[in-house]
Amino acid sequence: MRQASNHVRFFLSVLLSVFLLFPLAGCWSSHEIEERSLGVGMALDKANKSMTEKEFDEQEEYPKRNLITSTYQLITPQVASSTTVQGGSQQRAYVNMAETGDSIHQMTRELSLRRETSIASQHLKVIIIGEALARTYSLGKLVNEFLRDNEIRPSCLVLISKGRASDGLESKTAGEIPAFRLAGMVENAYRTTRILPPTSLIKLESNIESGTSFLLQNVLSANGEIKFAGAAIIKGKTNKMIGFLNEEELDGLTWITGKGKGGLVKSFDKKTGQLIVYEIESMKSHIESEGRLSENWVVSGNPLKNQFLQKVQKNSEKKVKHLVRNTVEKMQKEYKVDVAGFGNQLRIKRPRVWMRVKDNWDQTFSEVPINYDVKLMIKDYGTSGSKK
Repeated sequence: MRQASNHVRFFLSVLLSVFLLFPLAGCWSSHEIEERSLGVGMALDKANKSMTEKEFDEQEEYPKRNLITSTYQLITPQVASSTTVQGGSQQRAYVNMAETGDSIHQMTRELSLRRETSIASQHLKVIIIGEALARTYSLGKLVNEFLRDNEIRPSCLVLISKGRASDGLESKTAGEIPAFRLAGMVENAYRTTRILPPTSLIKLESNIESGTSFLLQNVLSANGEIKFAGAAIIKGKTNKMIGFLNEEELDGLTWITGKGKGGLVKSFDKKTGQLIVYEIESMKSHIESEGRLSENWVVSGNPLKNQFLQKVQKNSEKKVKHLVRNTVEKMQKEYKVDVAGFGNQLRIKRPRVWMRVKDNWDQTFSEVPINYDVKLMIKDYGTSGSKK
């Protein structure tokens, strides 16, 4: 018995030693980082073959339908290890490669025929979908492969582009990586009412499955620069894009939802025509806000007196009412969709009513009168003075 016990203790000690050695040895199936290209951004557009692809296809073409062009933004080992080019100027910190075909997954694998390093998708930050493609195919089909791929993080940001999506992955700024820039811009929502709460892949999947209409942030591209400008409207029944809210209409929608973290209301004094700016410090979904008088071009009148402040508040409230009215009309009259979450509020507060109307909610919403009131309160006056 003592000998058997010794054998057991010896076996356990050897087994423990083996387990302790595994962490030191690393993962046997891992790839060295210098052997991989990091995929950080992707753009999907209607098919538009690059000159390189056309020349390849002239020599030998793999059977496929040319429906979609995928542009992959990569950080390669070569780029990561080199910061200068001849002449001493800094080179681009990324490489963009395009593939055209009919399968998102196959197009990704096609890059293996053109590169010596495999692509790691775990660091994908942003997916941009071009307007023309989003109007043609449902988003459910376009992002299906991304949702199934267990390498791609569900936190990956999804955007719409007015124009070619691939233009959003370009930059003229040395050392800048466009995908990182786009992912970082959503953090500026505390500065403006014109940035939507970010839509990640997992949130997009939820929107698609719910069958309700929703918005995606729109990005514009010009001369290597980008700008968030308005939002694309995605119709719930088809999951296709049907139009846009412009920047001012997105302003109005943020006031309706109360999801803004900050921003400005620019109005003009009725008597003098001079500029007045109200800065948002907080807002609620029933269109209430507290803020500060951040800029005032009206030279007459004491900005610290109640009478003047009440006039500023009324002017700012009038501007917000204008924004909200235009947005509601755009949703109800032009596009006949609810992208402001009225249906979700009805589902929470009147579930029985919602069950009766949910299957045709967009049409019902377009016919229902929307009443609203606006109340703004100036609580702060900047460093120029304070209310006595």
